[in-house]
Amino acid sequence: MQLLDEGNLPADTAWGFSEIYAHPPARLLEGGREMAAYYLMVKDGKITGGDGAPEECRALPGFHVKIQWAAICNQSAAKYGREGQRQRTAEEQVLTRDIEEYIGRPDPFGRGERPKFVWPPAVAAALGAGSEQGGGLHNVAASLQAPSPEFADLPTTELGVPVFSKMTEEQKRFFLGLCAVEF
Repeated sequence: MQLLDEGNLPADTAWGFSEIYAHPPARLLEGGREMAAYYLMVKDGKITGGDGAPEECRALPGFHVKIQWAAICNQSAAKYGREGQRQRTAEEQVLTRDIEEYIGRPDPFGRGERPKFVWPPAVAAALGAGSEQGGGLHNVAASLQAPSPEFADLPTTELGVPVFSKMTEEQKRFFLGLCAVEF
């Protein structure tokens, strides 16, 4: 929230960000937590955020996703700038293609069409500030993330993206189970 606050956003900014992680391990739902998610919201001149994904936030234009926890969690701990983001995206595309080939169908994570994301210039500038030097929303979130034990024995790229083609048959089944991908 500090990044948005320091960004001196226009008073009329109405924008939301939410990430909901489907099929998280039970340890992420301890203490009565209903979902593994977090949000940021700019509305009526106020900046709020925290655990969960309130409907009020999700109703705003912005960036809202629901994705299998295991499909993105490990690589989310890597810090990077623009080039690292491009590399991560390319590696995740390879992961998805390898899984599609293995299970014999497209869209293994059930994402469907990509939603339209809205990044007002002032919001994008505020959340991306300093990302090339280890700052910005992604890198701040990455610095708060602990290693996930589920990935300790899986082959990954330097950015932490699982490498499906290098997994044993047992590892593939384990990873697909973590992602709740039926095969």
